[in-house]
Amino acid sequence: MFWTFVATIVCGLGAAGIAMGIRAATAKRAPRWIIPVFAGAGMLGYLVYGEYTWYDHKRSLLPEEAVVVATEQEKIFFRPWTFVFPYVTAFSTVDTSDFRRDTSDDDIVRFTLYRFEQTVTDAVSHRAHLIHCQSRELVPLGSDGVPRVDNMKLLTANDPLYRTVCGN
Repeated sequence: MFWTFVATIVCGLGAAGIAMGIRAATAKRAPRWIIPVFAGAGMLGYLVYGEYTWYDHKRSLLPEEAVVVATEQEKIFFRPWTFVFPYVTAFSTVDTSDFRRDTSDDDIVRFTLYRFEQTVTDAVSHRAHLIHCQSRELVPLGSDGVPRVDNMKLLTANDPLYRTVCGN
């Protein structure tokens, strides 16, 4: 967060410097108001760039065993460009090296689902789940390790999460 702030200020100062160069090159015939306009455009441009590259950057930091199973794109009314070009605001991954078969039934796999979310500060949450590969039932586990059957979900056969954990 701190480095994003610093980079935003530096981009604003750099763009303002370009505007000052334009004024100097035109013998101060260019209007003065281009300096704050350039500064604001430089800062806004950097922030928009950061939003659109966040997903690729975070994905590049993941280990090879992490597989992205879902992405979410959001259209935000105070960012009107997202209605034309939406960007990834959250994604979920599973660690393929962390699959466990804790029960006597080999069709039941225990794994951890990680969710990364782009907010003011990046948020990461994780939750353990059980999946029954034959029936495609996904059950989250509570913090005490007890299955939360009331939150059970039935996955489709072509769901990326199901295909990653159960391997077709």
